[in-house]
Amino acid sequence: MTATPETEAHGPVDFVLLEFPLDGLTGRASEELMKLVDSGMIRLFDLTIVVKDEDGAIEVLELTDPGGPGEAFSYFAGARSGLLDEDDIAEASVAIMPGRVAALIVYENTWAAPFVAAVRESKGELVASTRIPAPDVMAALDALDAKPPAA
Repeated sequence: MTATPETEAHGPVDFVLLEFPLDGLTGRASEELMKLVDSGMIRLFDLTIVVKDEDGAIEVLELTDPGGPGEAFSYFAGARSGLLDEDDIAEASVAIMPGRVAALIVYENTWAAPFVAAVRESKGELVASTRIPAPDVMAALDALDAKPPAA
């Protein structure tokens, strides 16, 4: 059966802004992103690399520039759906610290699409959603581990 716009289910779409020190780039983040895309866990809509110099000037990098901070993400050159626009880039740039490079990524959690379809088939609706940052989860789990067992 072919999906139509009315019946097609998508996973949640997320926007993340990841900031790195210019001297800390290893290429490992791009390798892991590539694995997520290649495995089908996510679908990449947009990837933009932005550098903010020490004076606060912003430069959007081409992912194909050899030797530049965006080179590690060259596999994703052309990942532009239009969901991320110039206003979004300008707004995100305000959050970036001077002397840093950032990756703005918009992706769909395709792994969740079958669950979304099942919820829709059952006439279910999303009432609330939030993301708990990983450091908060790790701190809460560490605190639970540190508690003495109940008597």
